[in-house]
Amino acid sequence: MAHRVLRTCVVLAVIGLSGFGVVQFARQQTDGDAGPASSSATALAIQAGGDAAAPGAGPRFDRLANPGRTVVRDQAGAVLATFTDGARTVALTGPSRTLAEPRFTDATITTTTWVRLAPVVWTAGAEKAAWFGQWFEAARKDTSPDVLGVAMQYADGAEDVRDDDGLVLHGDAIFGPVEPAGYARLEQSDFLDYLGISYAFPDISKEPKPDHWGALDCSGFVRMVYGYRLGYPMLGTNDPGPGLPRRAYAIAENGPGVALIPDKGARVTTYDALQPGDLVFFEVEGGEDELDHVGIFVGIDSDGHYRFMSSRERANGPTFGDLGGTSLLDDGGMYSRGWRAARRI
Repeated sequence: MAHRVLRTCVVLAVIGLSGFGVVQFARQQTDGDAGPASSSATALAIQAGGDAAAPGAGPRFDRLANPGRTVVRDQAGAVLATFTDGARTVALTGPSRTLAEPRFTDATITTTTWVRLAPVVWTAGAEKAAWFGQWFEAARKDTSPDVLGVAMQYADGAEDVRDDDGLVLHGDAIFGPVEPAGYARLEQSDFLDYLGISYAFPDISKEPKPDHWGALDCSGFVRMVYGYRLGYPMLGTNDPGPGLPRRAYAIAENGPGVALIPDKGARVTTYDALQPGDLVFFEVEGGEDELDHVGIFVGIDSDGHYRFMSSRERANGPTFGDLGGTSLLDDGGMYSRGWRAARRI
């Protein structure tokens, strides 16, 4: 949905295979870094060749704490995956790729981390479960869009792609329609508004708002990526329950998964627990003292900063660029000062 004018296409380019490169778990657990890279490609292109088979007798499973997690390594010690207790998101090592949004930032993100959803919540020792072996083998070879890849399908310049019924499944999303007074864009744009479909949640059924077609607000963007596209359960309200609530504050307070960094009402300045795919929450709007913005942490950028992606009004849609505030957790900017919490679902 090429709603935004004079904005260039987001680049999501894979720059090659990294073999058993590190899972980028912030600055922990790393054996190296793929380094910054630029690309002139305009499409996702996973390069063929190689596979994810670990050498030797098979992987080993190490237990780490804070948060409780199982780190899978090959016999040489290279990280293959990280499974976190209480969460379904899994950080897997895969082909290196570079994410770029040159219209809004010169920084790029080169990562070997692929974020996928395990079929069930992880618990210590789950590598012995019946589902694990087959799922893990398939997940390590999977090059279909993951959390980061799906997120980029709604960024600036992303091409419209329709399903077999003609429904626009993904493409450049706006933040919301312009309010009647013409001074701002309206929120309240969930995934079903973007798609223009009715949706039955476990707790309520909802109809799309026609004037919000093609739009995603910050939590609507998260729910589109994790929920509608990748299958994470969702709720239609902000009450606790078995799925992602509607609003940012409710996802932080009542959402599933692990509260990596609980909200203590103050700026967060520790980053070591983060890994790509984590949800980060902010208090950046005036007025009521509550978390009012959510994004997806995408990794450490080419300038060494912790960068996230979110849908926001000034950029008129999902971005990890710097229009309307730098998309950084550690630079002292508006979002950095307003960062309050993180959750791994």
